[in-house]
Amino acid sequence: MNWEETYEAWRALQPLSERDRDRLSRKFTVEFNYNSNHIEGNTLTYGQTELLLLFGKVVGEAEMKDFEEMKASNVGLLMMKEQSTLKNTPLTQTFIRQLHQTLLREDYTVYRTLPDGTVTSYVIHAGCYKTRPNSVITRYGDRFEYAAPEETTALMTDLVDWYNEAEASGEYNPVELAALFHYRYIRIHPFEDGNGRIARLLVNFILARHDYPMVVVRSRKKKDYLEALHQADLVVGPVPSDGSHASLREARKFVNWFKKMVMEEVQNDIDFIQTRDPNVWWYDGQRIAFRSQNSGRILNVLMTEPGITITALAKTIGINTSAIQKHLKSMTDKGFIARREKDGQWDVFIIPSA
Repeated sequence: MNWEETYEAWRALQPLSERDRDRLSRKFTVEFNYNSNHIEGNTLTYGQTELLLLFGKVVGEAEMKDFEEMKASNVGLLMMKEQSTLKNTPLTQTFIRQLHQTLLREDYTVYRTLPDGTVTSYVIHAGCYKTRPNSVITRYGDRFEYAAPEETTALMTDLVDWYNEAEASGEYNPVELAALFHYRYIRIHPFEDGNGRIARLLVNFILARHDYPMVVVRSRKKKDYLEALHQADLVVGPVPSDGSHASLREARKFVNWFKKMVMEEVQNDIDFIQTRDPNVWWYDGQRIAFRSQNSGRILNVLMTEPGITITALAKTIGINTSAIQKHLKSMTDKGFIARREKDGQWDVFIIPSA
């Protein structure tokens, strides 16, 4: 099935029931925030992210800044969703900077120790374009430079003007428009931190603005994601202004990867809505089909009786306690469930089929 067929299959499901909209929304909230921040090094687990964003609970071990970062990410997501509904309002640099201010919350200082032992520092500015050069060391060991601070404002003006004109002209379909915007934006890297997170919010802004389903760039596919950007860079060349004005043809390596990713994500949403198999569950965008029906039965009991003891659980399922413990350990190791240290109750993060 190609992208057009996948999108038509999605449209055929519309309008979704209120229950399906709610299930998809909760699923997307956790998966988008978890993956977008995990790509950038946030240490919260999938389960910690769900408990924080859906239930307001701070549990487990992690730096407080990671919890605060995740909460700010969700505020940014809500802000983006609201802005995407204003379809007659053009995209502005002001909105992009406000989104960045929301994600970073405030200015902060980064300290670095140089090889000679000297400690240096610089300030990351929330909501402001960069004041110092930025670059990245690729996985091939090369240093790749982004736009210089003095050219950033002009290049962002070009980018936003191009986007608004391209959207009005209908020259590109929304997936192509989102992919090309992402590539051009990343070649500018206008902020000192948070550029990847902003890019992934803005592609969803573009998709949602055109009534397309929003998507999650999975952290488990980070290597492929970065490689697709790198392959496009090889075609476009190293000059930042060339990258920020790249054509669809020049950026095709990334655009093609992006189209395939969107198709997979939309198909995942379709399957999530349509699957009615009690033995099929969902976790971070993956379809989980248990070989043993006891796994699903255990999960259902834990969802309705989170404080149940292992002895009582074994009696309910009808298998011995060692088998129960084996199931619980396997699902805990995979992140599907977690037991609270404080009260011994179980949290279930894996989602049952409808």
